Amino acid sequence: MSGLKGKAGTDDITVEVCYRSLHQEDQADEDFYRQIVALSCSQALVLIRDFNHPDICWRFSTAEHKRCRRFLECIDYNLLLQMIEEPMRCAMLDLVLTNKEGLVGNVKLKGSLGCSEHEMVEFKILRVARRVPSKLNTLDYRRAYFGLFRDLLGRVLQDKALEGRGAQES
Repeated sequence: MSGLKGKAGTDDITVEVCYRSLHQEDQADEDFYRQIVALSCSQALVLIRDFNHPDICWRFSTAEHKRCRRFLECIDYNLLLQMIEEPMRCAMLDLVLTNKEGLVGNVKLKGSLGCSEHEMVEFKILRVARRVPSKLNTLDYRRAYFGLFRDLLGRVLQDKALEGRGAQES
């Protein structure tokens, strides 16, 4: 991972450019995830490029392979937002991730450079979104990990849990 630091407004911003080999070892993935944890909780962060997780379905936030599911867990755990909405090639391998809503905008796919199979991605860093203390808490359901929710609900014996209760109590 290599990156740049700069200023957007009065706050620091870090832009990291990453490449994950398709045959990368699990330990290297775990080291990378630890770096993401450290970076995402302390500053405005933008992660760019090829993560080589071809079986991730970004629409439903699911994956078949363990490595890809682990990557999704890392993205969810660190509350990173995936900013590219249209797939590149068959699967979306090239990503722009950020930890601040409103930081990255105007994301566009600009075609391939030369004979590369990768598409150029153009985006603007708009500003550093500051967290303003608020007395109102809201949930962002786009960041929810519904696979885990489904698994947990599937473990509940609903007939037994709701036995003897009316509609209001249930």
